[in-house]
Amino acid sequence: MAARQTKQHNKEKALREVKEEALREVAAAERAAIEKYLARLKAKPLVRFKVSNNGGDRQIRFDHPDKVVGQALVMDALASADGDFLNGMVSQLANANSHGQDIDERGLNFMLSVIKGIEPRDQLEAMLAAQMAAVHVASMTLARRLANVEDIPQQDSAERAFNKLTRTFAMQMEALKRYRTGAEQKVTLQHVSVAEGGQAIVGNVTQTPRKNGQEQAAQEKAATPPPARPNTNVVPMPSMGKRKEHDPLSMRRKSTK
Repeated sequence: MAARQTKQHNKEKALREVKEEALREVAAAERAAIEKYLARLKAKPLVRFKVSNNGGDRQIRFDHPDKVVGQALVMDALASADGDFLNGMVSQLANANSHGQDIDERGLNFMLSVIKGIEPRDQLEAMLAAQMAAVHVASMTLARRLANVEDIPQQDSAERAFNKLTRTFAMQMEALKRYRTGAEQKVTLQHVSVAEGGQAIVGNVTQTPRKNGQEQAAQEKAATPPPARPNTNVVPMPSMGKRKEHDPLSMRRKSTK
């Protein structure tokens, strides 16, 4: 009886130790996640807009205690120092997130966050990043619509539009990649296996089957049509050899001999 109680006690103790170790690991992972978040926040401060919709009077302000710092953060996110470019981009992003007369503040800040995450290096990349953000939002809108269709025509329409938008997004990513890399493609040869007696060749190799000298020359000559006759548009076909005329009577005479 005592031995059984001791065994049960040891088992419960082992389980408690496993749980405590698991909790310590979770706590360590959580601390690591918090440290990473703070490091990212320090490297890339938050960039946000504050929107006020007062009827027809709509205002967009930098959500920062210091207006100058807020403007500098937004312009850095857009990779530009041009005030006209800033005003144009903010206006276009606001229009893309407008519902009637009201501007969706959350949608506007989300698009700005997407642009910031792409890290544009110039105004051209900033415009492409804005288009990518708009295409992504439209794709998610179509995905929601696709999940709430009521008939087959609605499903087909939403599915086609969703597929087009997702393909467009992939093309935009490829365009951004080509623009950043200068359309240069690098091929890295990592491993080549060559059998004994073989030879490794990097490149395009074209081999033509070789034939015995005269046979090859004769076949090439037979396959080449003769030149066209002057003042005609007809190219004579290559001769297939002189055909022998067969006389049934002569063949019969030979057979009777």
